[in-house]
Amino acid sequence: MNSGKTAVVTGAGTGIGKATATALLRNGWNTVFVGRRQALLDEAVAQAGPTEARALAVSCDISREDDVESLFKTIVDTFGRVDLLFNNAGMSYKSTPIDEIPVSVWTHMVGVNLTGSFLCARAAFGAMRRQSPQGGRIINNGSVSAYAPRPGSVPYTATKHAISGLTKTLALDGRRFDIACGQIDIGNALTDMAHAMTVGVPQANGTMAVEAVMDVQHVADAVLHMAGLPLDANVLFMTVMATKMPFVGRG
Repeated sequence: MNSGKTAVVTGAGTGIGKATATALLRNGWNTVFVGRRQALLDEAVAQAGPTEARALAVSCDISREDDVESLFKTIVDTFGRVDLLFNNAGMSYKSTPIDEIPVSVWTHMVGVNLTGSFLCARAAFGAMRRQSPQGGRIINNGSVSAYAPRPGSVPYTATKHAISGLTKTLALDGRRFDIACGQIDIGNALTDMAHAMTVGVPQANGTMAVEAVMDVQHVADAVLHMAGLPLDANVLFMTVMATKMPFVGRG
């Protein structure tokens, strides 16, 4: 079934983004798979299988304003409107004390995790504000690190705390345009990025420990729930996590 609605998912070539974009497509959303590597995006679309809804794979560097503007022009030209943005794309870095983190790593991570989310939200908000009927939904990927840091994670944690501020402000500013904004904070979904959890990662007490993980499909299902709400209802913040991971009390 094709709902006629259009979803945009960044970081859709792998992991959480791929699982979520696939779930949206299979549930009737025309879905734009966005990422840096066209081949991975094309493969993700192919693996989703035949669907009544339409898929579009677009390579884009979300940290570049021109790329993002071109992306959303392509989306509007193709589908006519933007109903959902899942601001998912992001990067991390190995656990490192702040004085050993290269400034280039900080700059790159801020560019992708924060500026990229801002640019995509900015373009989506503009499209949602101008289209008829007006409105749409933006869902930001915050992470458990938006609340509680891991050791040696200054750049990642700082950007994820900032995403919470972006979410709250968009939720406020979007009201008069029927634009809802919420945030999903994910803990230990099993993706390539989270594989280290299964072999041992640094803990706050100085030890290394294996952590519980969960199937990434649970994240996709949660985003699908948030996306399916009418625009007069919103999940402002949702935490989806492996039940036994260290977060509540960080232990």
